[in-house]
Amino acid sequence: MIQVALNGARARDENPAIPFTIAEMAESTRAAVAAGAACIHFHVRGSDGRESVDAGDVAAALRAMRQAVPGTPIGVSTAEWIEPDSAARHAKVSAWEVLPDFASVNFNEPGAVELAQLLISRGVGIEAGLGSVLAVENFVGSKIGSQCLRALLEPEEQDMAAAVAVVGFLEAFLNRGSVKIPRLLHGYNDTAWNFIGIAAMKGYDTRIGFEDTVVMPDGKSAAGNGEIIAEAVQLTKSVSKTRAAN
Repeated sequence: MIQVALNGARARDENPAIPFTIAEMAESTRAAVAAGAACIHFHVRGSDGRESVDAGDVAAALRAMRQAVPGTPIGVSTAEWIEPDSAARHAKVSAWEVLPDFASVNFNEPGAVELAQLLISRGVGIEAGLGSVLAVENFVGSKIGSQCLRALLEPEEQDMAAAVAVVGFLEAFLNRGSVKIPRLLHGYNDTAWNFIGIAAMKGYDTRIGFEDTVVMPDGKSAAGNGEIIAEAVQLTKSVSKTRAAN
């Protein structure tokens, strides 16, 4: 499975094709799904362009995107930097009336377990964001792994050797904790394209899009999420074919 990460916390000047408005996100979503994305992860933006978890902003974005790609699972971010006050973030998520199919929760952040439990109680799938030993320790210790949709293995290190080492630690903790939910492996910036191939070799799900990279493998600026996903699909097929042959 390849997931598209539409926008993240990127700034417009990083790539003019990054979608910020609801109309831009809907169009980018259509292109990504047409290119082979199986599900969508995005950061909701308010009318001021800032990231948001406010109920009205979430509802407006989800309605538009579901109209653009009916039947495609759509998830949103609940990252701490969007609403730094964990109690306020919990309250805003509690107020959601239009619910995403899933939401990402970073388990290194304060209030992560409680937020995940709230979302699970409302029928929202959880992508457990695991980018560090602290995050995976908190996640495994919470004992809610079996109730979650998938584990996101997402090292932030930009050196590939260091990033691969972190992935090894995350896998070891999950294995020792007998957490057997699907794993999605992805990189960021310098490691984004390399981890597409590594995920395919491991048989993991993966993701890519403007949140994770603004360039193509050759370093050229990406024209859109559709182009990024199309390239990731081809890379995954090539690596998977090699893996099957071996």
